Amino acid sequence: MQNTATGTFDVKLTPIGSDDGPIGGMSIDKTFRGDLQGTSAGQMLAFRSGVEGSAGYVAMERVTATLGGKQGSFILQHSGLMDKGTPSLTVVVVPDSASDGLTGLTGTMTIDALQDRHDYVFRYKL
Repeated sequence: MQNTATGTFDVKLTPIGSDDGPIGGMSIDKTFRGDLQGTSAGQMLAFRSGVEGSAGYVAMERVTATLGGKQGSFILQHSGLMDKGTPSLTVVVVPDSASDGLTGLTGTMTIDALQDRHDYVFRYKL
């Protein structure tokens, strides 16, 4: 049976290394609120092309949280693109990455980055 968790999160991105190369790195720190309650830490690699609105990023983050009344951790893998301003984003739970009460977790997350907040919808099976 598929479940749906919704809520918001705060994110802090901090540059890693120098700005000299075409690919930049950032650390990710999030606090989730709503049906998924907890924190995450991870890393992102990103590239912005010379064409306005075109860019790409990949990221991995370890989420430690409570979901559906169960506590544990899991890994989310991100793959995002902007094609001349048109976004596409895939965020999935890495298979067999969940632990403790969340062991066996699978799912996908959509993120809506609004001007003043980030909303998520997490469709999962546990």
